[in-house]
Amino acid sequence: MKIAVSGKGGVGKTTFSSFLIKALADQGKRVLAIDADPDANLAQALGVGKDAEIVPISEMKEIIEERTEAKVGTMGSFFKLNPKVDDLPEKLSIRLNGIRLMVLGGVKTGGGGCICPESTLLKALIRHIVLARDEAVVIDMEAGLEHLGRGTAMGVDRLVVVVEPGRRSIETAHHVVRLAKDLGIKNLSFVGNKVRSDKDKAFFQEHMPNVDFLGYIPFATEVIEADLEGRPPFEKNQEGLLAVREMISRLEK
Repeated sequence: MKIAVSGKGGVGKTTFSSFLIKALADQGKRVLAIDADPDANLAQALGVGKDAEIVPISEMKEIIEERTEAKVGTMGSFFKLNPKVDDLPEKLSIRLNGIRLMVLGGVKTGGGGCICPESTLLKALIRHIVLARDEAVVIDMEAGLEHLGRGTAMGVDRLVVVVEPGRRSIETAHHVVRLAKDLGIKNLSFVGNKVRSDKDKAFFQEHMPNVDFLGYIPFATEVIEADLEGRPPFEKNQEGLLAVREMISRLEK
């Protein structure tokens, strides 16, 4: 099962990803968690201490230059477009309670979508993880789906878009749908997060008719408390974890 998770910043995308990763690991699956959001908060959501120093792969200059044969930060130089990456998930991931975690980071040179050594390595790595590895993969994306190329995107089993009751969240979700269509992603689902009442569910149904809602996660102050305490949200919000477990059952069926 290879799942990419997207949504507007602040909707609880990373929280949902952590629930999903935890639920899959509890089933005994080997899980590779990928933080592809430049904000890089997935490690903390999985229980990695705030003091832990995790260097994003996009900032690993030596690895990038070794694999692409190009100097980082240079423009107009030749470099490999298909660098060797099949050994990197083991070398560059950290282990946490049976879960492997990789933090990709963002590309800061040349703008979004630049053809540069850093971007090339990250996209090749994602392509290998999605298309070649035999394990459960959860990719915490940014809303732009920046790391997914066309071929890679079509290898994702499902793109899950997290939305909260709010017009800006809905607008971002529609933007992600358009990007997904351009990339050839056919299996899309939506998750309503921070749901306070049936009124919020009605809001989703009114503004997003005829879409597949995988389920809803109730609003919970425990998620805020977990963040303040530096603990994973699933440790304090069992109701949310249970809701995500039910979503996985629907996906598997």
